[in-house]
Amino acid sequence: MKDTLLFQTFIFLAAAVVSVPLAKRLGLGAVLGYLLAGMAVGPWGLNLLGSSERVLGFAEFGVVMMLFVIGIEVRPALLWRLRVPVLGMGSLQVVLVAAAVFGVAALAGVAWKSSLGIGLILAMSSTAIVLQSLAERGQLKLSAGQACFSVLLFQDISVIPILAALPLLGNGHAETHGLIAHLPGWQRALATVGAVVGIVAVGRILMRHIFRYVASTRLREVFTELTLLMVVAIALVMEAVGLSAALGTFVGGVVLADSEYRHQLEADIEPFKGLLLGLFFTAVGASIDFGIIAARPGRIFGLVAALIAVKFTVQLAVARGFKMTWAQSLLFGLALAQGGEFCFVLLDMSLKAGVLTSDMTKPLVAVVALSMALTPLLFVLYDRGIQPFLCPETRKQPEREPDKIDERNPVILAGFGRFGHVVGRLLRASGIGCTVLENDPEQIELLARFGMKSYFGDGTRADLLAAAGAADAKIFISTIADSAKSVELVKTLQREFPHLRIFARAMDRQHAYELLQAGVEDVFRETVGSALDLGVSAMRSLGFRGVQALRAARIFKELDEFGVRDLARHEGDEKSYVTRARQHIDNLERVLQADRQRGIQNPLDEGWEIPGNRNKDAGRG
Repeated sequence: MKDTLLFQTFIFLAAAVVSVPLAKRLGLGAVLGYLLAGMAVGPWGLNLLGSSERVLGFAEFGVVMMLFVIGIEVRPALLWRLRVPVLGMGSLQVVLVAAAVFGVAALAGVAWKSSLGIGLILAMSSTAIVLQSLAERGQLKLSAGQACFSVLLFQDISVIPILAALPLLGNGHAETHGLIAHLPGWQRALATVGAVVGIVAVGRILMRHIFRYVASTRLREVFTELTLLMVVAIALVMEAVGLSAALGTFVGGVVLADSEYRHQLEADIEPFKGLLLGLFFTAVGASIDFGIIAARPGRIFGLVAALIAVKFTVQLAVARGFKMTWAQSLLFGLALAQGGEFCFVLLDMSLKAGVLTSDMTKPLVAVVALSMALTPLLFVLYDRGIQPFLCPETRKQPEREPDKIDERNPVILAGFGRFGHVVGRLLRASGIGCTVLENDPEQIELLARFGMKSYFGDGTRADLLAAAGAADAKIFISTIADSAKSVELVKTLQREFPHLRIFARAMDRQHAYELLQAGVEDVFRETVGSALDLGVSAMRSLGFRGVQALRAARIFKELDEFGVRDLARHEGDEKSYVTRARQHIDNLERVLQADRQRGIQNPLDEGWEIPGNRNKDAGRG
């Protein structure tokens, strides 16, 4: 019974349900709870999971699906916005850590090819643990959190050339498999890169048409089925040419990152994301070989300490070199000081390629797993030890429970800052009931002094939205300034309360694209109205009639809104985007020129001079 899939699934879920709430209550975080659960039920604990091969199968499945979700987020537009930290900080971190580990291994007497392989492998950090831990603590939006995300993104991408390079470091007696097993090392490297490029090219050409066909069925579950089918198919192709399934699914996610159906796929997969990550963390805890640790505890824990110390030192130097504060540099260094899930994949590939021997990979697997298990403790050390004394500027405020909401209104408004309070005041002054949600306690207290009622709580939480009466409301207005949270809120509303009509504030054009791509029809860019008001006043100051200036502003707004909606479909394809944007700019100028020719000519074209006093008076009118 112990070896059956149903029983092992029961053990995984039971262990998580018991250990994770306990770890959270002790302030250790969910990730450490999953790791401890895996240790408890694994082969060296209660031994409830049967063979270690089955445990590793669970772990690989978690990695495969986790990397697919990460791949979906790797959009060209995101990479372009983060090009400096991704290419600059990311490449520098990988090169310096790899060089440092290479030096330490070489000094320890390891052959230079094996030392280089170990350096490249241990330069990787855990995307899953770091991002999950930063998100739990609300540190993902800090400069250190953004830097961690950028570096991890570069690491995920750099796995492709590292996998291609491993056969070149082999000893000529590598254990190979798949269709390219008979090829020499340099040809296998070319085949590796060719397989990745081929999958991306075919995916971009065919997947759009396939998803369009599936969309015509109007069956939501088919999207999930097609996604899983594509993931498994790509993984099989990658394994057929000797690559890892995890790398294949990452590439598959990247292929879908530019698809117009990306947000729908994200919404479908989101419910499984946390479960799969928990499954992965539990499997990592269960896969730690305590037999090797017990045989040589001094050596293993010494290697773990050395790995964390070397990576922390290098990353601290990198962060300081990029002008990060000491507080953020310390957080950055500690967050990325462990090995990562890709290390397991790369260690397996290095063994098959003959870069490392079995005697090398077994202790390294234990070292990587232990370093990952210690990472949540490093975050606890930072939160409770370093941060309160050395980094007061990042000190966390005590958590506050959401307010109890005792009213039901047709409108719910999330965000009562500089933008939201204008909307809320207008609605209330017009006799329209409006329930206001705000997550800034100081803002709530300030508004209460002026008699404006609002409730504390995170508007992106489905349970809080339900408590606010979202099931009975008619309209939801999002004025949240954080673009990522705004899009997350929209997805939650569409999933949990699809009847609501959503009105959303966009901070800028990029934010507007993301909201439109998420399916929001009523998007209002924050600065457009006031910018047009200023433009109208400037035109009147220059001698245009008021009606003509207002008409020009109205035409501009209508055409610009149409342009934003059209360009949202091309965002991410730079060539197509630039071409369409130039067409919209030319069209706007032609329409406004034709409007001027039908009305009063621009007085500047008549050689009219601008009297100083008249300009000032006209500008106030």
